[in-house]
Amino acid sequence: MSPDPTACATPPACTGIAPSKPRVSLAALSRQVKGWPLTRSLLRWSWPCEVCGSWGGQGLCGACHAQFVATQPVVCPRCALPCPAGQVCGACLRRPPNYRQCVAAVAYGFPFDRLVARLKFKSQPELAGLLGGLMHRAIVQRGETAVSCVLPMPLSTARLAERGYNQAWELARCVASRARLPAEAHWLLRLRDTPHQVGLSRAARERNLHDAMWVDTAVARLAGRDVALVDDVLTTGGTARAATRALLDAGAASVQVWVLARTPAPGS
Repeated sequence: MSPDPTACATPPACTGIAPSKPRVSLAALSRQVKGWPLTRSLLRWSWPCEVCGSWGGQGLCGACHAQFVATQPVVCPRCALPCPAGQVCGACLRRPPNYRQCVAAVAYGFPFDRLVARLKFKSQPELAGLLGGLMHRAIVQRGETAVSCVLPMPLSTARLAERGYNQAWELARCVASRARLPAEAHWLLRLRDTPHQVGLSRAARERNLHDAMWVDTAVARLAGRDVALVDDVLTTGGTARAATRALLDAGAASVQVWVLARTPAPGS
């Protein structure tokens, strides 16, 4: 039986220690210190930074937040690529994406490339609490919570069985909980497995994704609804366009794409 993407592998709170240090549970760490009840209470509110390992924050210390989150560039609201004026860029004016807009919390690069890799490939779904929190803050700052439900980018059954969880669902449910919106894991499905998209050109990604997405109309209630589609990284936008096409064909009024990170434009 393949894993249920809605199952909680771990609580969505951000816990853990920077990758350069051994990762231990809250309980195990607390029991190493005298005064266990008080220590346990204090550690609920403070744990090591996932980037530098310093204590005193909740997954990302103030210094790392200031250096890596607060310095994000002004971007185009449609594709989330840098655009100095903060208006719709020329590429989107010439060829607008089918999704209404894209909100990306950060530009893809250090340290978020490593955090995403840990989330996806190192069996650390607990990082979704930290990363989903960054996404929610960016969404609120953009004022883009006017949707009626949140959907994750789906994984194929084979990929879900391989990974054990869908990282997009871990992020989606975190964002939805903070935004007080419903999240639906089974409305949008991926019909077939596709080769890993990493390193492929835009044209190759489009070929991979042709007819790969499908909406289960037996359970989905999309007619006339504005929905948000959550994923970890937006690269060429091919996956987001394929998913948006399926959602619009099923009756959704509009689709926003919410991602943690946006990769740079090719050649930039």
